[in-house]
Amino acid sequence: MKIIIAGAGEVGFHLAKLLSYESQNITLIDPVKENLHYADTHLDIRALRGDATSIKILQEANIHDADLVISVTSSETTNITVCVLAKQLGAKRTIARITNTEFLDFQNEIGFQQFGIDELISPESLASKEIELLLNQSAFNDSYEFENGALTMVGVSLQRTAQFVGKTVQEAGEIFPEVHFMPIAIQRFGTQYTLIPRGDTQFKEGDQVYFITTTDGVAELYKLTGKTKHVMKNVMILGGSNIGKQTAKHLSANGVNVKLIEQNAEKAFDLADELSETLVINGDGRNVELLQEESIHEMDAFIAVTGNSETNILSCLMARSKSVNKTISLVENMDYFQLSHSIGIDTLINKKLLAANNIFRFIRKGDVVAMTKLNNMNAELLEFIVKAGSPMCDKFIKDVNIPRSAIIGGVIRDGIGNIVLGSFKVREGDRVVVCSLPRSISKVEKLFL
Repeated sequence: MKIIIAGAGEVGFHLAKLLSYESQNITLIDPVKENLHYADTHLDIRALRGDATSIKILQEANIHDADLVISVTSSETTNITVCVLAKQLGAKRTIARITNTEFLDFQNEIGFQQFGIDELISPESLASKEIELLLNQSAFNDSYEFENGALTMVGVSLQRTAQFVGKTVQEAGEIFPEVHFMPIAIQRFGTQYTLIPRGDTQFKEGDQVYFITTTDGVAELYKLTGKTKHVMKNVMILGGSNIGKQTAKHLSANGVNVKLIEQNAEKAFDLADELSETLVINGDGRNVELLQEESIHEMDAFIAVTGNSETNILSCLMARSKSVNKTISLVENMDYFQLSHSIGIDTLINKKLLAANNIFRFIRKGDVVAMTKLNNMNAELLEFIVKAGSPMCDKFIKDVNIPRSAIIGGVIRDGIGNIVLGSFKVREGDRVVVCSLPRSISKVEKLFL
């Protein structure tokens, strides 16, 4: 694919890096020379210095041949303008990064496609939704929903108390003969090796395991893994960023008692006016005395979403030392993901990774409607719609040549999630969730073309 990315900031550079690894034809546009220098010298892409809202610059980038234009600059207005111009100049598909979540709330009424914008993404909104989902599945350290929860991916670190530690996948399945969940990926403790499990794969203590589950399977997974679901009644949020504000607003609306700590006095007062159901505190969240005064030991969850990764991590560690059950930290450095569990933080979230996951489904071949990369693991989770005439259509799963390094996690049919085995026959219109290692993705895509 010929892809043009406007904006060489954190999200733009991260996207360019991921896409260049897949041998996509990438042009990265940014007006600041320093932003382009590292990308130009370290990535196999074309770096073009200039204003992406300039028609001449877009023409120089061969906009008329572009399969996809992704505008992810820090300016919402610039992103919208770039997409409108790109579509008029011949680009096939456009994606604009926004910060005003009202655009997402009213996108059906506004009809952004008629202006030339095919998709809107908000990294802040994606992060807020991720936090809410993690709080809802409190015992798990990673989570992703397909079709409003018809199927859910959850990640969990296996403790010694888990019923299936030491058992194979087949033996674990026999504990609950009615299949409501499926293991799709395992990372052995202390390694970076991602394993796609088979029937004879053994679960071990310390494994980070990802499952696909139906609604019924969630309770079974809690029981099998020895985890307990905690109802979130009291939550403390550090940082009045857009993510903090959105999260506080949604949690308060759902009856959760929320305390939000913001260091900037003016911003704290504005948040207090806007968030009438949230207790907003002006103070430094790194101050242990302040946290103790605000009863941090009574909190069910602590969420740190300031603009400083180190502050977020240290604050979560402080909360953990005060026996807070669930800690979530926003980080910018991807390398921190490898440290999260070893240092005692439940979950790290990263805006640019969430945005990249959201955008990546437009890169994949076949009718991909959802996609996510597993945190700190070398695997992708994709949701395909089965087309008539594709190799997957009207076939029993056991008769389809699925690569060994890929696995079908489940099938959504008529809005209902199903955990399926080899005897399940796939039909046109089914939504199939597949977990695959990078080396097998092209083979998986061909099954749905």
